[in-house]
Amino acid sequence: MTARVQSFAPIVSSTSRILILGSLPGIASLQAAGYYAHPRNAFWPIMQSVFDVDATAPYETRTASLLAAGIALWDVVGAGTRPGSLDADIVASSVEANDIVGLLGLYPGLRRICLNGGAAATLFRRHVAPRLPPQLIDTIDTRALPSTSPAHASLTLADKTIAWRTALLDPL
Repeated sequence: MTARVQSFAPIVSSTSRILILGSLPGIASLQAAGYYAHPRNAFWPIMQSVFDVDATAPYETRTASLLAAGIALWDVVGAGTRPGSLDADIVASSVEANDIVGLLGLYPGLRRICLNGGAAATLFRRHVAPRLPPQLIDTIDTRALPSTSPAHASLTLADKTIAWRTALLDPL
């Protein structure tokens, strides 16, 4: 069955300096009403390693810890059609991108965008990058990172953590 999937609202504050963008929430995240809820997704363990966010804490505590670390969360896709949870199954013609340009305008402290996986990077290049005004293109550091999804098993958790740690802790 193919379902129309709706992304969550952004988690962001005036002190956020890095925006992490996923592609579109999977089934486990939709059921839990929270980002990266699949038990085998490496996102929260990586955040624990990098920022000492307790990966087992309640969702609200984890997201508050990310905000305190200057991290914002959202998805490239605001709505789209996809059977199941695989990014490869997102129906390209159904993609409605979130207003990331608008978010960057509302939160000028955001200086880096970290794209969680190849699908998020491709969707960003296709649906968001062409709408970025020149002043943002010149000032926003955009980095494609290995997916934290359990479907991306070609890298170990340690290798993913190194890549994410570098991107998240590099000086802005």
